[in-house]
Amino acid sequence: MSAAAFNPVAVENGHSRRFITMMVFVLGALTATAPLATDLYLPAFPEMAEALGSTENHIQLTLTSMMIGLGLGQAVLGPLSDRFGRRIPLLIGMGLFTVTALACTVATSADQLIVIRFFQGLSGAAGMVIARAVIRDHFVGDDMTRFTAKMLFITMLAPMLGPIIGAQIITFGPWPLVFVFMGVMSALATFLVWRFLPESLPAERRREFSGGAFARTLGSLVTDRYFITPVLVVIFNFSMLFTYVSTFSFVSQNQMGASAGSYSLIFGVGVLALLAGNQANMLMIDRIESSRRMVIGLSISMTGVAVLAGLTLTGTDSLISVPIALAVMMLGSGVIFPNAGAAAMSSQEPQIAGTASAFMGCLQMAAGGVMPALATIGGVSLASMTGGIVAYGIVTTIAVIAMLRVYRREPVAA
Repeated sequence: MSAAAFNPVAVENGHSRRFITMMVFVLGALTATAPLATDLYLPAFPEMAEALGSTENHIQLTLTSMMIGLGLGQAVLGPLSDRFGRRIPLLIGMGLFTVTALACTVATSADQLIVIRFFQGLSGAAGMVIARAVIRDHFVGDDMTRFTAKMLFITMLAPMLGPIIGAQIITFGPWPLVFVFMGVMSALATFLVWRFLPESLPAERRREFSGGAFARTLGSLVTDRYFITPVLVVIFNFSMLFTYVSTFSFVSQNQMGASAGSYSLIFGVGVLALLAGNQANMLMIDRIESSRRMVIGLSISMTGVAVLAGLTLTGTDSLISVPIALAVMMLGSGVIFPNAGAAAMSSQEPQIAGTASAFMGCLQMAAGGVMPALATIGGVSLASMTGGIVAYGIVTTIAVIAMLRVYRREPVAA
């Protein structure tokens, strides 16, 4: 049976414009909450290190711990949403995320903040993993890619605006104000879910939750070529991007002489490039097949990586040339992400969409937490950042080639 047969509303034209707009807005707010929580406080890293009597590498672990929490949280909340529906786990998770955001304001040491951010990641995973499952409940194939691209336009605004907003907040007060703002935004997203998001997985389509069933589902996902190859593309490309996200605050401000304000603007340009790639992908959906879109995105992204490597090796880096190279990398990734993610989720039945979303999200967040830390074991610098980006870019290229070979040899109708 085809994937579309499991979902009677799998085509976008089966939904009203009002419903589509509501879904984009609410799910966009949900999936934007965690990226906002990761990027909002980046400009405050140097101030936090001084205020908490810590080092740059130690403060960076607050980001790593949240990413690990996001990964583990998705592993639990995804399967729970297949058993109990989407709304209840979502409301509980987002409520706890709000509480932990406010708890960050009273941390008195970097170690305390690392622990709190881990639990913030655990609860915040609800918005990311369940939002993808809700999308799969309603869409499949290119319709899913199209909807995902619409939603990503909203969610990508969060990392673009996050550092800019964070930089302005710390000009008016100490760094804990950033987490107060974070808590308010999370509470707003929780309200939107409670008021506007209907249950998308009716009781008769839910699965019993047991260790054996969960293990069998994971086994089928790992051995499914149509699922695992695009997931590898997602996690390695995310590792490449997050190596930049987690280190460039230190590199630009401490090594290249940027201020907190100029860093936030430079970071915003990079995310704007990611948005542009996402919108370019939307324009290509009805004109170019997904495999060619993947090749185009990969070619653009790796061009930026190559230029960055050349600038670093030759010592010609600057606050103009490096951000341009990074923006080109982000532009190509804006094409890669929605196509790879939609391919992975479209390959699975809606009944296990939560588990599939959890598995992909868990690997993605774990990679985002671990891979950048591995790249900067010897210290945070332009050289270590570039080395990590190049390494993960090479692995991303290999994963894209593997994915295209699978889908070209045995194409999926959906």
